[in-house]
Amino acid sequence: MEKVGRGGGEKSNNEKKKAAANITLEQFVSIMTPLIDMEKEAEISASMSSGATRNLETSQKKGSTILNLKCVDVQTGLMGKALLELQSNKGDVLPAHKFGPHDVVILKPNKADPGSPSLGQGVVYRLKDSSITVAFDDVPEDGLNSPLRLEKVANEVTYRRMKDTLVQLSKGVQKGPAADLVPVLFGERPPMIAKKDAKITPYNANLDHSQKAAISKALSSKDLFLLHGPPGTGKTTTVVEIILQEVKRGSKILACAASNIAVDNIVERLVPHRVKLVRFGHPARLLPQVLESALDAQVLRGDNSALANDIRKEMKALNGKLLKAKDRNTKRDIKRELKALSKEERKRQQLAVTDVIKNADVVLTTLTGSLSKKLDGTSFDLVIIDEAAQALEIACWIALLKGSRCILAGDHLQLPPTIQSVDAEKKGLGRTLFERLAGLYGNEVMSMLTVQYRMHELIMNWSSQELYDSKIKAHPSVAAHMLYDLDSVNKTPTTESTLLIIDIAGCDMEEKKDEEDSTLNEGEAEISIAHARRLVQSGVQASDIGIITPYAAQVVFLKMLKCNHDKLKDMEISTVDGFQGREKEAIIISMVRSNSKKEVGFLSDRRRMNVAVTRARRQCCLVCDTETVSSDKFLKRMIEYFEEHGEYLSASEYGNE
Repeated sequence: MEKVGRGGGEKSNNEKKKAAANITLEQFVSIMTPLIDMEKEAEISASMSSGATRNLETSQKKGSTILNLKCVDVQTGLMGKALLELQSNKGDVLPAHKFGPHDVVILKPNKADPGSPSLGQGVVYRLKDSSITVAFDDVPEDGLNSPLRLEKVANEVTYRRMKDTLVQLSKGVQKGPAADLVPVLFGERPPMIAKKDAKITPYNANLDHSQKAAISKALSSKDLFLLHGPPGTGKTTTVVEIILQEVKRGSKILACAASNIAVDNIVERLVPHRVKLVRFGHPARLLPQVLESALDAQVLRGDNSALANDIRKEMKALNGKLLKAKDRNTKRDIKRELKALSKEERKRQQLAVTDVIKNADVVLTTLTGSLSKKLDGTSFDLVIIDEAAQALEIACWIALLKGSRCILAGDHLQLPPTIQSVDAEKKGLGRTLFERLAGLYGNEVMSMLTVQYRMHELIMNWSSQELYDSKIKAHPSVAAHMLYDLDSVNKTPTTESTLLIIDIAGCDMEEKKDEEDSTLNEGEAEISIAHARRLVQSGVQASDIGIITPYAAQVVFLKMLKCNHDKLKDMEISTVDGFQGREKEAIIISMVRSNSKKEVGFLSDRRRMNVAVTRARRQCCLVCDTETVSSDKFLKRMIEYFEEHGEYLSASEYGNE
C-alpha cells in the first residue's frame, strides 16, 4: 500500500492552493453553520411564505411566484399522484421565473392573502414555455376553477438535514462507517492507493484509454478518488463502469448526485446490466423510465408488502364489524384486534423496505435523500457522488458519512452550485468539496478524462486551451462533423461554418433593463431568432437548436419572439444553468451586453462561458457586441479565437429578417 506524500520546494501555485484547501473539521463546522442559516434565510425571503414579500407583483418579479394561472388538465399517474397542468390565463409564455423540476411549491387562489392556507403542496413535475405541471398527493378539493397562483417554498427539510450533518460532524465520527475517511478528506492523513493499478475486464467495450486509466486508478484507491470529466468526455459512462466493476467485487454502493436528473441518468444506464438496484425519491421527481426501480414500486412487489395488504383488507372488514357491533365487550375485542393488526401492518411495511435495501447492490438517491430514515443503520463500502462540483460540500457530507470510501466525479471548471445568498457565497459556501480536494491532493488522487465525444474540434479547442491546458482531444467520430452531415440538412452558407460571430456593434442595439432589473437586448434577440430561422430553412431540425443567454429577461423575450414562428416551436431557449449537462447540434449564444461603459457583468465568469460554448456539437454562434465584450481580457481572447477560426458577420447582414 502506498501513502500519497507531499513534496517540498518553493511555494508554487499548487502549494498555495493546498494551503487554501487545508481546512480542519472544526474550522469547517464553525464556518458552515452560520452560512447555511444565511442561505436558508435568503431562500425563505425570496419565497412568498415568509410574509417578507407581501406584494404579489414584487414576488413575481423575483421569480418565486407565478400569478394568473388556470388549471387546464388533471391526470392521475406516478403511483397515484395527481398531476395538475397550469397555464397562464392569457394562454401565452409564462413570465420569467425561478421554478425548476423537483421544486416544492404551494397552490393558492390568485387573490388569497400571503399568509392564507394553500389548496395543496406539490412538486414541480414538468416545465414548458407556456405551462407548468405539478404533482400533488391528492387533487385539491375545490378552488381549481378560479384564477390561481403558484408559490415556490423554501425546502426546509434540505436545510435541516445539512444542519443535522454538521452536528454529526462536530460530535466527531470516530465510530461510524466514515471514521477512517473523514481524516483524509480534511488533510489529517494522506490518501492510500494500492501500489499497482487494478486490472479490469470492462463491461463497456468502447472505453477510451483515459477512461480505462481512470477506472483502474479509481478501483485502486483505498479511500478517495476524484474523476475529473471536462465537457463531453463521458464522465457518466465512466461512473457507470466503476459501479459495475465494484458490484462485481461484492461492494455495496451508495450512488448520489446533487440533482434528480443526474441520479436518474445513472439508473437508466445501469438497468440494462441487471444490477440489483433501488432508487430512492418522490415519484414526481423521477423520470418515468426509472419508476420500476423506485423503492415504492419494489416494496409493492415484495412478499412482506403483499402480507401488509392482506392485513389491511382484514382491518377493513373488522372496521365494518365495529360499526355494527352493539355489545361493549365485542367492541373492545375488535379494537384490541385492530390495534394488533395495525402494529403488524406497520412492521410488515418496514420489513418490506428493509428487504429491498438489503438485497440491493446499489442504492441511488440525491445527496439530501441519503439522510432518509429508511437508510438508518445501513453502511456502504463505497459512496459515489456524480456532479460533485455542482454540490455544496455540506450536502456531500450527508452521503459521505455512510461509507468508508468515496469517489467524486465532476468538473470544477463548469458551473458551481446555485447559491441564493451572495454573502454566504463570498464567505465560502460556494466552495465545493471536489474543488477543495483537487487543491489539497491534485493529481495524486485525480484522473482527467481527455477524449471528448460531443464537439467539432474547433469548438472544443477554445475550451481545451483556455481551461484544460490543451489536454483534450476530439474523438475521430466527432472531430470534423458538420451541420450539413446531418440527414436532410443542406450545405448552405449558414450550415458551412462551425464557429460564427454575428456582431451587433454599430447597429444601434443597446441593452436595456426590464422592470425586474434583469438585462435584455431586443435587437440581439431578433438577430438570434433570425439565425435560428436560417438554420431551419437549411434543413436543421428546430429540436436540434438551442439558444443560450445568461440573462432571465432575455430568455423571456426570446420565447415571446419564438411564439411568432411555428417552425421554431421545438427549439429550446434557456439560461446557461438550464443547459448544464445537455447538448444540441447548433447553439446560439446571445450575450446581451452592449453599452458605452463597456460593462460585461457576469459574462466574465469563465465557467459560465465554458458551459455555454461546450453545449454545441456542430455549430456555435456568438451573437454579441464585440466592442463591449472585448473590454474583458478573457472574452476578448474568445472573440479573437472565433474570428480566427470561424466566420464573422455583421448583424446588418440579417437586414429585415
